[in-house]
Amino acid sequence: KASAVTMFAAIALSMRLVAEERQTGTLTLLNTVPIRDREIVLGKFLSAFGLLVVMTLLTIYMPLLILVNGKVSWGHILVGYTGLLLLGAAATAIGLFASTLARSQVVAVIIAALIIAPLILLWMVAKAVDPPLNTFLAGLAFHHENFRPFMEGILGVEHVVYYLAVTYFFLLAAT
Repeated sequence: KASAVTMFAAIALSMRLVAEERQTGTLTLLNTVPIRDREIVLGKFLSAFGLLVVMTLLTIYMPLLILVNGKVSWGHILVGYTGLLLLGAAATAIGLFASTLARSQVVAVIIAALIIAPLILLWMVAKAVDPPLNTFLAGLAFHHENFRPFMEGILGVEHVVYYLAVTYFFLLAAT
């Protein structure tokens, strides 16, 4: 559930990053500033992602409440939060990319949803096809195959690299 909230929050935070600039006519002003496009994209990404990090870290009280009456594995919590933040970074980058394509915020949300939904549902397609295509599609799945190890407290390098690669790809595409 926290992963869904993180994805929705990331899209909501990123939907207006560039679309609002285009809609209000300030994109021209932003483009005349003597900084590169990648710096603009990175700055907008870091601002939205920074807010997402703060929002996520404000939930740290929940595991602490469990600690009062039970046992909590700090490693499991740390890996879970790492997974949430990586998922949030990738969703924010997708939302930023969608915002660069759209003229309005609503269209940006729709584009982001049209990108994320198939990535989430790839695990279902992977179940329906034969090997080796099923392994490939399952590896591309945005949530099911790549986020589940984080929920189980397993920090796999391949899953971290997946989310970093998705983030990088969509930031590059936004530029």
